[in-house]
Amino acid sequence: MVATPIGNLSDLSARAAKVLSSVPVVVAEDTRRTKTLLSHLGARPLELLSLPAFDEQGRLARVLRRLAEGSEVAFVTDAGTPGVSDPGTRLVAAAWDAGARVVPLPGPSAALAALSASGLPADRFLFAGFLPRKGGSRAKELSRLAAVRETLVLFEAGNRAGETLRDLLGAFGDRPAAVARELTKLHEEIARGTLSSLADRFSGEVRGEVTLVVGGASGEPEPLAAEDVEAEIRRRLASGDPPVEVARAVARARGIPRRQAYDLVLAVRGGPG
Repeated sequence: MVATPIGNLSDLSARAAKVLSSVPVVVAEDTRRTKTLLSHLGARPLELLSLPAFDEQGRLARVLRRLAEGSEVAFVTDAGTPGVSDPGTRLVAAAWDAGARVVPLPGPSAALAALSASGLPADRFLFAGFLPRKGGSRAKELSRLAAVRETLVLFEAGNRAGETLRDLLGAFGDRPAAVARELTKLHEEIARGTLSSLADRFSGEVRGEVTLVVGGASGEPEPLAAEDVEAEIRRRLASGDPPVEVARAVARARGIPRRQAYDLVLAVRGGPG
């Protein structure tokens, strides 16, 4: 299990480079991405197999056959440590069941890189990966995470970062947080502040992969006051979001019916939508 760079190719360890240059079989999440890395190393494995996230289970058999034949196999994902919001978990479990020896080659991790640079407590943390995108599931997960006292680390696509920051603010209140974008790459950006300030800063188009680090709950979550909801609605309207979009976002973040949220938006806005 080989951790690969999340952006800067210089972050590949010497051990990882040696393994990728010597094993006969490399298994990759996306062979097109991995060919670039192998070309950089001058590595030419005898076989390059694909094991994408959408069909990890379905393509395990041929990898297990290579292991049964005695071949050493290196598995890599597109970036970072395999299995962390990436394929690899099923492969590792199947390899153990087949009696193979599983060897981790540690290395780059966007979650740990962002956490280490955030200035937030890192002695205990919860990696939450990507939030659900659907309203009910998303609101339920935000409600669950709101009570977690450990620092939270989440992944998000750049084009959804602003929306997620606003949803976190609505569900958690205004906590300390950090946004790490394009880690180790040319346009790396790490911003630290509160969820409200970061939601304003990243309200527009954000490019690249984003890692969010959020301070944990300081105590038992308190019921959100009506004025807090109103303040959130005013902030979203002031940023230019249409009333319908504001209602949808508030309903999702607060776990309330969309009709109720829309009525609140109209009341705050002072007129029909």
